Amino acid sequence: MLDRLRLPGLGGWSEDPLWASFYDWSVEHPLAGGAFWRLGIGSDLGLLYEAAAEIGRQPAGSAVLDVPCGGGVALRGLRPGQGLRYVAADISRTMLDRTLDAAARRGVVDQVEPRVADVGALPFHDGEFDLVVSFTGLHCFPDPHRAVLEMGRVTHAGGVLTGSALLNTPPLSRGGLRSVPVRHVGRLSGLLGPSATRQQVQDWLAEAGFADVTLRMSGSMGYFRGVRR
Repeated sequence: MLDRLRLPGLGGWSEDPLWASFYDWSVEHPLAGGAFWRLGIGSDLGLLYEAAAEIGRQPAGSAVLDVPCGGGVALRGLRPGQGLRYVAADISRTMLDRTLDAAARRGVVDQVEPRVADVGALPFHDGEFDLVVSFTGLHCFPDPHRAVLEMGRVTHAGGVLTGSALLNTPPLSRGGLRSVPVRHVGRLSGLLGPSATRQQVQDWLAEAGFADVTLRMSGSMGYFRGVRR
């Protein structure tokens, strides 16, 4: 994703990075993973589960875009037999394979359409999706501003964009100081991009055509949601 010096043992997004495996494990193990999230970035992992649950409230026939899908953690919101078109998009074929494995385990693989895609130039039509989700992804993108605009472009009027990101919070804020090592190591390894401040995310969402924007901070993790005008 980013052509930078990589720290040994972490791997890049085109591979199967150690960090991605650990992230998936932390989400799938609420007690141990939740403790890591609280200690590492001062964040409540339960908010991720709440945000992903919006997928399960979509009516049959809806189109959902999950970008970047990573290892498929957002699939916890998709119900077997729900009748959605669930497009799992990622720049990494390895991540898509992990998502399909997760979909098979959850019994939802028949609804999942894997697509190799760059979030900076999404290969989808304007207004193609009812719901776009981007969990813990914005901070990984080399150009998060462009990513938000592209996600807005493919969300139809009345549709929703929701997601989360490790934001650039002041060191003295809740979880701010603890997240500094995570951001520093992530950027050195090429796994994290420049991310954004809370105000930047809100401004970009408005620019992308979203109203009723909310952004809830939990430590250094921001959970955002907006409705496309």
